[in-house]
Amino acid sequence: MLQSPEQEPASEETVLLQETGLGAYQVKVRSGCATFLVDEPFGVGGLASGPNPYDLLGAAIGASALMTMRLFATERAFPTDQIRVRVTHYRGNQGEQPLFVKEIELTGDLTGDQRQELANLSSLCPVEVAISPGCVVRTVLASDEFTDDSALCRYGHVRDMHETIRQNNPT
Repeated sequence: MLQSPEQEPASEETVLLQETGLGAYQVKVRSGCATFLVDEPFGVGGLASGPNPYDLLGAAIGASALMTMRLFATERAFPTDQIRVRVTHYRGNQGEQPLFVKEIELTGDLTGDQRQELANLSSLCPVEVAISPGCVVRTVLASDEFTDDSALCRYGHVRDMHETIRQNNPT
């Protein structure tokens, strides 16, 4: 497995994907102990059996933001009843920078300052920080077959949320 020299071995997380053989685009994804399908809608040749890759990216942005806000609100005892996030992906032409608009709904007896603090913190969530400068994706061909079929989930996102809060809002 490839690692950058400064990366600690326990920080890797692996997702395993493979075609199901059903429909033109259906893909089975394993991440840790979770398994789910990724697909395309009926109108473009898919079976509509799961989210498409852009949906997953929007979900990653929204889920990371929501979880980071929830962690912070809990640690600060903010009176937050519920957090909802809607992420909309706007695609330009091929090669143009995509735009994701994140809308946040906070319910509870929060002050205006608390609402703004949570909204600001959401932009510092681990996933948004990882993709905003332009993430590096390195491609390699496997020699024959994967020698390791594992899909690893090592809690890196939770660690990164705690670090975000520590760096940006010292107690």
